[in-house]
Amino acid sequence: MGLTQSEQKTLVANTAIDTLIEKGLIFSGMKIGLGTGSTAMPAVKRLAEHISSGKLKDIKAVVTSFQTQNACQDYGIPVYSMNDRIIGGQLDLAIDGADEVDPDCNCIKGGGAAHVREKIVEYNAKIFVVIADSSKSVQTIGTKFPVPVEIISEARVLVTNALSALGATAVLREGVRKAGPVITDNGNQILDCTWKEPINVPEMETKINSIVGVVETGLFTQKKPIVFISKEDGSVEIRNLK
Repeated sequence: MGLTQSEQKTLVANTAIDTLIEKGLIFSGMKIGLGTGSTAMPAVKRLAEHISSGKLKDIKAVVTSFQTQNACQDYGIPVYSMNDRIIGGQLDLAIDGADEVDPDCNCIKGGGAAHVREKIVEYNAKIFVVIADSSKSVQTIGTKFPVPVEIISEARVLVTNALSALGATAVLREGVRKAGPVITDNGNQILDCTWKEPINVPEMETKINSIVGVVETGLFTQKKPIVFISKEDGSVEIRNLK
């Protein structure tokens, strides 16, 4: 029996944080963006362990969701806004999970409906790091796991039509244990998009973001991350780490 998905998430989170500290990419006094989801949470925990041990000091975190904010508060990690003067709209590093990662390190993010804040944080970090278990490593993006597109609610029909013209099947994301659509932390709605055929991922990110009424897409292609992917056999593949 190999590692379970949960065990892989803990393994890759711990390996990434420890490796980045060893390489000097996570350091005391840094400004770090912390992502959202079931793989990002173990990374926040591991970071907190290094802070508690005294190995890291004066870490300034910018979070991408209420989930991550609550975790940082529980662990005693100070949380700031990108707008705070001490942060100045620029981070040293951001680390997050992904829903899919292809061989070119393009990603889908937003399964947890936090991709707008994630992109604000991660596209404005000097170094972007993605951590994922083996199930997230794919050959092509957009044909299986849906690409989330956050939209202004008044533009739902026109954006759906425009996405259809780009070959996408767009479905409004519905709430679980809540009647009606999912509402993001930004007060918007989400259309989940899939394609029958593989897409040009960077080109599609640009095209979707040009549609009036779109806030942001969950395609992440413009900033290539360092990628850590855990395997069932207990190993961790590392891509793009120089």
